[in-house]
Amino acid sequence: MGVRDGFDGFLSPEGVFSLDLATVRGILPRGGTILGTANRGNPFARKTVRDGQTVIEDVSERTIASLKALNLDVLVVVGGDGSLRIARDFYNKGVPVVGVPKTIDNDIDGTEVTFGFDTAVNIATEALDRLHSTAEAHHRVMVLELMGRDAGFIALQSGIAGGADVILIPEIPFRLEAIYAKVMDRIAQGTQFSIIAVSEGARLAGGAQVYSRPGDELHTPRLGGIGEVVTTFIETTCGLEARLTVLGHLQRGGTPTAFDRFLATRFGSAAIRLAATGAYGRMVALKDARIVDISLDEALTIRKRVDLNGDAIQTARSLGISFGDE
Repeated sequence: MGVRDGFDGFLSPEGVFSLDLATVRGILPRGGTILGTANRGNPFARKTVRDGQTVIEDVSERTIASLKALNLDVLVVVGGDGSLRIARDFYNKGVPVVGVPKTIDNDIDGTEVTFGFDTAVNIATEALDRLHSTAEAHHRVMVLELMGRDAGFIALQSGIAGGADVILIPEIPFRLEAIYAKVMDRIAQGTQFSIIAVSEGARLAGGAQVYSRPGDELHTPRLGGIGEVVTTFIETTCGLEARLTVLGHLQRGGTPTAFDRFLATRFGSAAIRLAATGAYGRMVALKDARIVDISLDEALTIRKRVDLNGDAIQTARSLGISFGDE
C-alpha cells in the first residue's frame, strides 16, 4: 500500500492506495515521488487553519487508528531527518516501523550517503561547468547558490568536482574579506574570473543565516539570499562584474543518476527484509559500501554535518579552494 502526501494520507478518504505492478511500472527514471510529500505533516503537531486561526493539534492517535484499521503489518517511512523522527515517535507508541533515508542534503547520520544526494550533486556540478564558460569568456565572478540548510555536502562535493575557487558552507562561517583576497589573488596571477559555490545556509562570521521569507505560525523560515550578499560585495568592493545563479529546486528534479537508482533499490529491498523478520524501529543504511541496518535512535542522535577535519575539506584546501575563513 502507498500513503499519499506523508502522514496526512492516513487522515484522507483516498490517502491510502494499492501499489500494484501497474502503479510502480516505469518509475526508475523518474525524480520526485509518486506518493507525494508534505512539509508540515507532523501528526504530533499538525498545523491547520480553522476559522482564521492557526491551530496546532496532536492527531497521532487518529493516524494510528487509521493504520490499524488498514491491518498493515509495518509502516515503511522514506524521508529525511523530520520524517524519520516522526517515524521513531510512532515506533515508541507501538507502531511497527522501518526507516529508509532519503534526502538530497545527505544529513542523516549512520549512513554514508542517502539516495537523492548523488543526483543533486551531479546537477550542481553541471551548473558549475556551464557557469565556467561565461565566467571565463566575460571575465566575471559567478556565484552559484545551492541548497544546504545546515549541512554543506552539496556545495562541498559539487564545488570540488566543478572546480569552484571559493566554497561557502554552513559549517564554516566566512569573512567577505577572505573572499576578496582570493578573487584578487587570482586576478594578480592572470586569471580574470572566479567561481563561488555557496550553500543557502552559509553565514558570515559573527552573523546569522539569511532568509528570503520569515517564519510564521504555519511556515518555517525560508533560507535564501546569502548568494546575493556575496554577489553585491564582489561588485561594490572588488569592483568586478558578478552574477548570481540560484539553482533552487532544479537540484530536486530530473532523472536520477544510476547510483541513486541502484542505492534506492538496495535500500528498498533491505527495508522489506527487515519488515519480514520483524526488525522494527530500525533504518537501512550504507556503510563501507554494504547495506546494513541501525536503530532509528542511532541514526537520529547526531545530526550529520561536514567533517571539518575530513579528507574532503583537506582536499579542497590542498587545491587552493577558499572557505572564506582564512
